[in-house]
Amino acid sequence: METIKVEVYDWDRDGSHDFIGEFTTSYRELARGQSQFNVYEVVNPKKKMKKKKYVNSGTVTLLSFSVESESTFLDYIKGGTQINFTVAIDFTASNGNPSQSTSLHYMNPYQLNAYAMALKAVGEIIQDYDSDKMFPALGFGAKLPPDGRVSHEFPLNGNMENPYCNGIEGILEAYHQSLKKVQLYGPTNFAPVVNHVARYAAAVQDGSQYFVLLIITDGVISDMAQTKEAIVNGAKLPMSIIIVGVGQAEFDAMVELDGDDIRISSRGKLAERDIVQFVPFRDYMDRTGNHVLSMARLAKDVLAEIPDQFISYMKSRGIKPNPSPPPYTPPGHTLHTQI
Repeated sequence: METIKVEVYDWDRDGSHDFIGEFTTSYRELARGQSQFNVYEVVNPKKKMKKKKYVNSGTVTLLSFSVESESTFLDYIKGGTQINFTVAIDFTASNGNPSQSTSLHYMNPYQLNAYAMALKAVGEIIQDYDSDKMFPALGFGAKLPPDGRVSHEFPLNGNMENPYCNGIEGILEAYHQSLKKVQLYGPTNFAPVVNHVARYAAAVQDGSQYFVLLIITDGVISDMAQTKEAIVNGAKLPMSIIIVGVGQAEFDAMVELDGDDIRISSRGKLAERDIVQFVPFRDYMDRTGNHVLSMARLAKDVLAEIPDQFISYMKSRGIKPNPSPPPYTPPGHTLHTQI
């Protein structure tokens, strides 16, 4: 039977504290709840050694006892929570003309560009948690045919009614096709794609679905105030945002959005939780040219915060995972147990 040692302190308002004494108990004892078994003498060993008549420094009585189990990310996935993955790609003119090799969108027939590499590295891991492998893919910052209107929320496959692409390969194909049709323009506005995903997340807040938005961008954000407001609103919803910065631009604003050092706020309201993870793509480019390893590192770091962000939402709403369904037994096979 494992014993539990409990130390008792007297705390002052200024944070200082004095050691009163200690006692030992066990899980089995505590589980009995409030009873004569759960009254403990608090003993200070130093006082006991110095004073012969010392008995104790008081008693502790248990009033209530409860056990809370910590659920993991995988408990929710096994219980049926769906991860919905959306991609948003930056089509602003600062990326450079896609037909030129200096462009971040350059279509090299022999090698993926930075956008495609980042999308593949992150997407191929996230897609394992998405059962239907159909992903909405959006672009922002381009002029669209036929009338040249600027859009910050257009479907890469050209279908406003159904922006879903089949798997990561489907997104890459739609991305390549878009580059041939749209005109890179600007400015770099994030708020429309953040609000796009937030609308879906707002419709299912029961823990059955969680939304992850991957934004791949080259640049300096133009609508910082609106994006902050969208993120503060999104922090109340079952969603997370990953931003991968490509190219050599200054990414100070992205670091601010990340909120690891200072929690993001908008109009005096602090974000309820941290939902943004930013990584600069250039930090992962392996100088030896080993893209497989560097992309694995990128995916690991980009996805590192998602489980904690996911759990923080579920806990804040008191949502427990559903029990896992029983293992699948093919028809005609019955399980025999010997007693």
